[in-house]
Amino acid sequence: MEIRRDRYLQQLISRKNNGLIKVITGIRRCGKTYLLFHLYYDYLIQSGVSADNIITISLDDEEYSEYIDPRKLYDYVKSRIFDSKQQYYVFIDEAQYAITKEEMKNPDIPIRLYGILNGLLRKNNVDVYVTGSNSKFLSTDIMTEFRGRGDEIHVSPLSFSEFCSAFNGNRIEAWKEYSLYGGMPHILSELNEQAKAGYLNRLNQEIYLRDIMERYDIRNSAGLKELMRVLASGIGSFTNAQKISDTFVSSGIKGITMPTITNYLGYLQDSFVIQKAERYDIKGRKYISTPAKYYYSDLGLRNALLNFRQYEETHIMENVIYNELIYRGYNVDVGIVETRGTDGKRKQLEVDFVVNQGSKRYYVQSAFAIPDQSKMNQEQASLIRIDDSFKKIIVVNTNTPAWRNERGITIINIFDFLLNENSLDL
Repeated sequence: MEIRRDRYLQQLISRKNNGLIKVITGIRRCGKTYLLFHLYYDYLIQSGVSADNIITISLDDEEYSEYIDPRKLYDYVKSRIFDSKQQYYVFIDEAQYAITKEEMKNPDIPIRLYGILNGLLRKNNVDVYVTGSNSKFLSTDIMTEFRGRGDEIHVSPLSFSEFCSAFNGNRIEAWKEYSLYGGMPHILSELNEQAKAGYLNRLNQEIYLRDIMERYDIRNSAGLKELMRVLASGIGSFTNAQKISDTFVSSGIKGITMPTITNYLGYLQDSFVIQKAERYDIKGRKYISTPAKYYYSDLGLRNALLNFRQYEETHIMENVIYNELIYRGYNVDVGIVETRGTDGKRKQLEVDFVVNQGSKRYYVQSAFAIPDQSKMNQEQASLIRIDDSFKKIIVVNTNTPAWRNERGITIINIFDFLLNENSLDL
């Protein structure tokens, strides 16, 4: 089964031989290796590049384990470059394996891999691509080392449109499957519900939990797993480390302090398991540091953490919309509109998403259903109080065509929104 990842493939093609190191980031098992080692590799072959000129190294593969030593990695790549007049392409998969824990934690220790990558970049006939499953790999350190020569392409689990392209069924069936089991590419190959659930549980336990614990020397696996469950249970709700700490205390969970929770939240974000949406005061034009919302990069992982017992369609739909906006390359915040009630008291109304890209901005509200005018008034209350001309959209879980109401707000169904990349401009 071949899953089309055209958006990411085109990003790679457009950056080919641009003099920068292409750093492909994303949660483990989301398809980074498939994108680079199969889709992009095949593109290069079809465009006339010889297979001998494409050097592939998978640092999480035992066959290449010796090359986690950056010096050996560099020597190996050099040994494969025979002709200075030919163009070579170097693919390094899971490059963070060549960064030691000490290098990762201590900013005063130079990261040798960065120097090696810079050395390859100086060769005029070498185009370098690396994948990484940790945002620390593209931290301020790497930007300093590369001095503007690093180019990130962030890969997410399958979007709904990508999922549908390989799913055997209609879009209603696809939505039920996607919203429950998520968009990890391999999930489409599992034959039944038990196999899908088992795969997602293994990812949570054996890949993400273990990977984070080993990378950051965490000994309290129970505390980390409980935090992941708390976040999974609260998607679409504002929270912060203090609130989570209070929840732990009230539940009788000991041994995990607020500073530890703050660290754990950072680790989960660094591993792309969760993503943080900051609060933005639309009228005041400023960010509010806390609390924030956390969304899961993949809903299947989220649902598996909760043993598939907490399937709230309203919050799940909100998470899917957030992920779709991120997939399309937007910067996404949670909006707050301050107003006064009839009693004269200040109150804050929420806009689910403030969506920015360059000079473009959209306000997007997620509403599972709008059965009557009362519900419409509730959903558009925050939008009609925004006194600018940017487009305002409500996404609903129906099959009705897109339309615009008397307030100038566009109402679009979830399928048209997810399956049309230009849906924000309908």
